[in-house]
Amino acid sequence: MSLPKPTPSSAALVTGASAGIGGEIAKLLAARGHNLVIVARRKERLVALADKLSEEHGVRVETVACDLGKAASRARIPGRIEELGLDVEILVNNAGFATNGPFAEAEAERELEQVRVLVEAPVVLTSAFVPAMVQRRRGAILNVASTAGMQPLPYSAGYSAAKA
Repeated sequence: MSLPKPTPSSAALVTGASAGIGGEIAKLLAARGHNLVIVARRKERLVALADKLSEEHGVRVETVACDLGKAASRARIPGRIEELGLDVEILVNNAGFATNGPFAEAEAERELEQVRVLVEAPVVLTSAFVPAMVQRRRGAILNVASTAGMQPLPYSAGYSAAKA
């Protein structure tokens, strides 16, 4: 996949950017000159990463503290992007978490929250930003997957199902 070239009004939106794979993807994109909008629940981690990447790479880095498992929280993202005057040209759907334990003992609400973060949030965000990408005839989407979706994973039935 080739990425669009960075422009002053474009940005890469990376979910789950406060740590792990999302944080590393944000670092790589900043090193390539892309402005960023980084999204995660932990505001203090987002701000620390934003400051670091902006200083090291001279790019604009905006933060959105958001719980993608909550519809009202994630619904604010497109409006925030518009307020910032940015076009999302790269969308990285990376946020996630996993429940663990026998499914028969699982809390249904926690399993549903996992589905909202792993399945519903990427659908909602992609639906929000892909029409403009198509209209501009440029953009890229990366959905971070897991091999858990292709094999049985003991005590992680919900996670494996959501990643399939």
